[in-house]
Amino acid sequence: MVEKTRTLDFKIAFALGLGTMIAAGIFSLSGRAVYEIGSSAVIAFVIAALIASITAASYSEFASIYSENGGGYLFSSRTFENEHLLFGIGASLFMGYCATTAFYLGTMDHWVEQFVFAPALGLLGLGEIHLPGGVWGILTALLLGGLNAQGTEESGTFQLMVTGAKVAVLFAFIGGAVAYAGPTQATTTFATGFEFGDPAGIVSIAALAFITFFGFSAIAASAGEIIEPRKTVPTAIAASIVTVTVLYTFVIVAMVNAPVDDSVLRAGETAMGTVAASFMGPAGQALIVAGAIFSMVSASNASILAASSIGDLMGRQGQGPRSFSRIHQEYNTPFWSITAVTATIVTLIAVFVGLFPAEGGLSGTVPFTLGLEGLTGFANMNLLAPLAVVNVALIVSRRRFPDIDRPFSVPASPWLPIVGVLANLALITNLPPIGIVVAAIVEATLVGAYLVWGGAPDREELIEKTVTARQVTANGSGQARRIETTDAPSIGVEGTATSEEIDGSITEAESADEDRYEILVPVERPDRAAHYARLAADVGHLYGDDPVVRLLNVTEIPEQTESTAIAETATKRVDRIEDELGDIREDLDVTVLVEGHISRDVAFDILTTAREESVNRIVMGYPEKRPDITESVEYKAPCDVIFASAMDDALDLSTITIGVGGGPHHDHLLDVASLLAHRGTTVHVVNVEPTGTSGTAEDVERTLERFDDRDRVKVHTTESEEIADALIDVATAVDGPLLVGASRNRVFRRFVFGSNADKVVQRASDLDFPVLVYASETGLRGQLQSALFTPYRYFLKLQRN
Repeated sequence: MVEKTRTLDFKIAFALGLGTMIAAGIFSLSGRAVYEIGSSAVIAFVIAALIASITAASYSEFASIYSENGGGYLFSSRTFENEHLLFGIGASLFMGYCATTAFYLGTMDHWVEQFVFAPALGLLGLGEIHLPGGVWGILTALLLGGLNAQGTEESGTFQLMVTGAKVAVLFAFIGGAVAYAGPTQATTTFATGFEFGDPAGIVSIAALAFITFFGFSAIAASAGEIIEPRKTVPTAIAASIVTVTVLYTFVIVAMVNAPVDDSVLRAGETAMGTVAASFMGPAGQALIVAGAIFSMVSASNASILAASSIGDLMGRQGQGPRSFSRIHQEYNTPFWSITAVTATIVTLIAVFVGLFPAEGGLSGTVPFTLGLEGLTGFANMNLLAPLAVVNVALIVSRRRFPDIDRPFSVPASPWLPIVGVLANLALITNLPPIGIVVAAIVEATLVGAYLVWGGAPDREELIEKTVTARQVTANGSGQARRIETTDAPSIGVEGTATSEEIDGSITEAESADEDRYEILVPVERPDRAAHYARLAADVGHLYGDDPVVRLLNVTEIPEQTESTAIAETATKRVDRIEDELGDIREDLDVTVLVEGHISRDVAFDILTTAREESVNRIVMGYPEKRPDITESVEYKAPCDVIFASAMDDALDLSTITIGVGGGPHHDHLLDVASLLAHRGTTVHVVNVEPTGTSGTAEDVERTLERFDDRDRVKVHTTESEEIADALIDVATAVDGPLLVGASRNRVFRRFVFGSNADKVVQRASDLDFPVLVYASETGLRGQLQSALFTPYRYFLKLQRN
């Protein structure tokens, strides 16, 4: 994989951790902490910070070894081998990040309701309007999810500004309290407010406060983008925890000195806003409210990114849906992972804050409530349990890999990690019972579902690159080309240069590949490689003067077979493809790359290569004996696909035949046809007027208007009971390949209410006549439209009959 560019220095990493820690915890829990244990709340926060620091030290050591994104799930994956344990850790961290975000946004919901929405209604004279609990939080979650899915990221400078604004708001709050009471009186009030007679209460608050310090994991989770992570990560984690602890201490001092009664502090999640008004006035309160809301939203954004990275890694390792690791071609984000994170957050807010709020679940008709306290317990349970495992993982790692380089080492190991494990478990016992119960039920359900599913093979187990991309020279020989996507060791090919021996001119010539039009050509039969390469070159030249044609041969390997058993066969197949290309390389006038893989899932390999190489189009044949490969590629390809049949000879595109139709696939096909016409191809358009009930007449003008040069277009109007027969009759008569769009229902190899594309392919194969089927990339919206189109069209047909 291409290594991410490291752009985050110490100050950005420090701001990332500090900004994530300054969130709903301080704005929500400080009021309740002071109400229950007074100034001793400082002790509770310090205990939480110390326990977090122990696990943070383990995170730091792991991050100094594995400088990649992924956090605790990554570290556990590098240490343990039990897939069920790893799934449990990943699922728990995924839910923990989502629940933390739900807690932030659930708290924000109360702030917006009390300090923004209600006063706005009063100013407008609308009286009291009570919205369902969690509405503002859910709307914000959907907004953040949408922004993250489209690639919205905080730059380093913006992160610094955000964190600076948060700290400034807290300083304003602290300064206002001290100025109101006076430094001497503020110190005296704080010093006399300690309550040491309730150690259980202190530990209980410490358990809830742990969520405020979990932001240290955001630094480790971004290790893959941090400059000099082995040094920067441990330093930034330590600095952020210490800074936040000091800030929280002064916030408690301010809360203790607030001129309010206990009923205000008892309000919990909104107490700080009311306290601000008591000594800063309306303007000061507005500042604190704005800062609190902004703080919770920005911290939620960081947690969504962390949760989606866990989902992405689980998808790549086969412990989550494969789609979680799929990177969106346009937005370059794990779209489906972010979608799952957003849906989980919305569900948690709806359940904990909407359906079962602290005021009474379902209007008081159920015997239990959840609310923010239950949500805090749920989040902390899902965080503390896997963090305890990370401490254990450090001990195991020291024993399994004693010789591994550890730039940062946790002191007093294994005793300090053991203390961390015990401390994490102790905090769990002091969490709200309802949160523990719900977390245990959810985790057990997820693990049970995983046991039923069984997981999927790790991506590294599915694909092994036996021959990395080799540029084919004019005489057909292959010369190794440096690429950055090799994930598995290459098996050497005799007479082939290694990456270190590559002529620099090749590397420089291909350095701008990302700006060139690239076509992936999966080749099953080496004897047809030259024909497919020529077709891909012809298509590529329509979109650029110097396209890249990447030929990929995938040798499928059975589940129980070792890849080394067929490595030589896979290498020989690549050599055969290079031989078949012969001297046509120069005639093609494109850069031809050839690579060979061994894979347990051919379709997955094709799709993964297409995504990793960011290809613009796929050109491939029909795997006649494996229609599942065709269907999978058509459904999931990140770009448009052209399926070609009867490629025993090179295609002559000087004359082509197309039909009249509609739908997204036909429209994209017309783009290709119009470009061909512009370059001199004669296009025969077949306008079929169905005489039976198997088809519906289309508007021929809608197709013709896509061609600027009508002189290159010839229209054939005919009546036929079967559209497929009419298309093939004209195509064979004019002796030019037939181009059709894939069925709108996106089921390429199935007959669902009749499929003209299927019929054309079947009947053309009997004649050994070339057909190209065009399938355009279709996102979620397009898939839904396609799914609804077939029954809609069928209904119209029944109505007409």
